[in-house]
Amino acid sequence: MSLLQAAHQAESAEAFKHIPIIDLKDVDSPDPKTRKALADAVRDASINVGFLYVKNHGIPEETIQSALSATKEFFSLPLDKKMELDMRKTSNFKGYNPILSSANNPLDRGDLHEGFEFGWEEINARDNDEKRANDGAMAGANVWPADLPGFREPVLTYYHAAVNLGRKLFPLFALALNLPENFFDDKTKNAAALMRVLHYPPQTGPVDDRVIGIGAHTEDPQCFTILWQEPGIQALQVLNKQNQWIDAPPIPGTLVVNLGDQFARWTNDVFKSTVHRVINRSGVRRYSIPLFFGTDYDVKLEPIPSCVSPERPPKYEVVTAGDYVKERLKATYGH
Repeated sequence: MSLLQAAHQAESAEAFKHIPIIDLKDVDSPDPKTRKALADAVRDASINVGFLYVKNHGIPEETIQSALSATKEFFSLPLDKKMELDMRKTSNFKGYNPILSSANNPLDRGDLHEGFEFGWEEINARDNDEKRANDGAMAGANVWPADLPGFREPVLTYYHAAVNLGRKLFPLFALALNLPENFFDDKTKNAAALMRVLHYPPQTGPVDDRVIGIGAHTEDPQCFTILWQEPGIQALQVLNKQNQWIDAPPIPGTLVVNLGDQFARWTNDVFKSTVHRVINRSGVRRYSIPLFFGTDYDVKLEPIPSCVSPERPPKYEVVTAGDYVKERLKATYGH
């Protein structure tokens, strides 16, 4: 079945009620048939849901826990210390954003979380990193808290582990699109990946549907997001085509992968960038760590030929990934 036939079939299929779990234990298999079978499962999830869980993802639990501990320490700093790293002082959206300073849904009053954002940087930092030479609209260094020297290394260690996982996912997505496994290799040489560590305070008191953890949105501006969410706390929800919110609870040993707008543009909406939101009404603090992984910032987001036909003409203008990411971040943070 062609991609366009699969997309057409998905339009008439029943709305999804759950998010599939995909086992990555064979992601490095030398057997092409095994890798293709894995890619077929990714394709089905990408066309019908836009979200999936992955298990056997290869990121050590101690790496995750070290990043979580550092994240909690950072958000425990006094507000004035965190505001020294206010991302509005930078042109590339790196640094800290306080509670209600972002609005993923422009109809809401703001997102009830605080975050800290950073991009590629070697753990042993280099002054002239060639991976940053072509960042264009997103050019600029990370910023780090001077009062918390133990923060940078654990979160960067997790960042690099998640980037390595992302590099293993791109060949699967290529196969899922009936493309050579190396299709994205020359488009993802420079790790155009942004990571955010997030803190959601408990949402208590009267319910105001215009103030939630992250407002309903699809605009994750990269190809896909790799999300770690704190165990035992339900908050993430995904909207199906019957306008039902489907819970995406944390499942031990898994990460959530959701497709973003770059893949929607590459595939002319054959792959879904699905509306989702976060509401933390658990009564306790919640932490999560998403990595937004896209193509290099100088790559043009052009529709893949197999996703276009006279009946399904291109839906999006061609832009570079960096310009697109920057415009989406401007819309979210208002600067």
